[in-house]
Amino acid sequence: MADPEILSRDGGSLELLIITQSSMSTRQLPGSGSVVLGRDEDADICVPDSSVSRRHAALHLGPPLRIEDLGSSNGTRVRARHCSAATERLIDVGKGASARGAAVELSPGDVIYLGAARVVLRQKGGERDAGKDVIVKDDAMRAVYELAERVAKGPINILLLGETGAGKEVLAESIHRASPRASRPLLRLSCVALSESLLESELFGHERGAFTGAVRAKPGLLETAEGGTVFLDEIGELPPSIQAKLLRVIEERKVMRVGGLTPIKIDVRFVAATHRDLEAEVSRGAFRQDLYFRLNGVTLVIPPLRERPGEVAALAQLFAERTAKELFPGEASALAVPISPAALAGLQRHSWPGNIRELRNVIERAVILANGAPIEPEHLLLSPLADPTRPSHAVPLPVRPPQAPASAPSDTSAAASANASASARSVPDVAKSAPDGVDPGPTRLRDAMEAHERERIVQALEQCMGNQTRAAALLGISRRTLVERIRVYGLPRPRKA
Repeated sequence: MADPEILSRDGGSLELLIITQSSMSTRQLPGSGSVVLGRDEDADICVPDSSVSRRHAALHLGPPLRIEDLGSSNGTRVRARHCSAATERLIDVGKGASARGAAVELSPGDVIYLGAARVVLRQKGGERDAGKDVIVKDDAMRAVYELAERVAKGPINILLLGETGAGKEVLAESIHRASPRASRPLLRLSCVALSESLLESELFGHERGAFTGAVRAKPGLLETAEGGTVFLDEIGELPPSIQAKLLRVIEERKVMRVGGLTPIKIDVRFVAATHRDLEAEVSRGAFRQDLYFRLNGVTLVIPPLRERPGEVAALAQLFAERTAKELFPGEASALAVPISPAALAGLQRHSWPGNIRELRNVIERAVILANGAPIEPEHLLLSPLADPTRPSHAVPLPVRPPQAPASAPSDTSAAASANASASARSVPDVAKSAPDGVDPGPTRLRDAMEAHERERIVQALEQCMGNQTRAAALLGISRRTLVERIRVYGLPRPRKA
């Protein structure tokens, strides 16, 4: 097995983003040689997913970069980007003994499917590069980030407090990058995305026969983050029974699998976040006081966006350019999306109850409505957005569309992909069907918005492998609302992969 320290010291400029049904982590790659990807703990890079073979595939770092299937049970596929960055193709490397030795060349940005798991090959730092995502112009935010950088270098646990959408996850990623654990995994866990019955098994793992369906032992997510950072988002929603078990893990640095007899040592650093007042939750008995003290090594409070208006313009421009590149790939209009001074003034006057997440949604919608022209105040629709009586179907859902499906193609996912592709094409087409200088009218705009929302639902379901509960959490809506929208849009009911 390759020593993870060797993988980081070699200083390779590439890394792998590993996405399974219940976790996401990164691994740095060496500058040369080959690494084996698989479910086995002895693999050079462990991909903890039951659909992945023990020794699934080999990544040859070349040059050229190549992926080779090692006779896996569920196969290896590559979604390769062409040079134009606007077209993609899915290449089946194969599976089973007949596929052994077959290899496909890769480029940064390609997505490798190992069974139902996704592995993204990207330049070191990827899309989460600090200079790309973190915009700090306000004095209060500078103070928060300066303190975060100092405490990141130690082992102390950190508690992040702030309103929903204020940027707690981005700050957690910055802390991980600034820490000595930066070359190890960053495990992101939402305490509201998993039910209480699943949360214990997923966090701590289970032994074979621990419950019905446990046909083999499974390491918990905390074990997969060995040497890295665990980000517990919305820690205030953690059920009381899990609070007690998590407290034991933090105190003893050991994990007891469900049905296990011997604790397993782990080395992780915890960063927790919540929008709740945990001191008030402790006072009313909803949150354990001892767990609060354990997590609260250092508390960082992120001010809401309305208290840092100097960052609104830079964030709006960033979101506008990203959205244009996604909606209009390869078009000159995607290179620069001007925002008029009047629109910027309106953005800075808004109170932003949804913080950065709300700003991103507003800008995404404005890019669609502007259709390549400068964004004006009428494209922002700020007043209707703040009106709670406004129909929910007119507001875009808060999730970034992923670049590739989250699982190997199936009948259901293929239909969903086709629907997503049709929706993606219909968004610009509806807006462009009106003559230049003519208002396309509310009906056409509503059609464009519904097509955009439909695409986001399909993409979220694909990303969560058909799990409606997690897809709803990702979209920021209730599961009942998601089921209703699936019915309204005539989408096929997803099946769990």
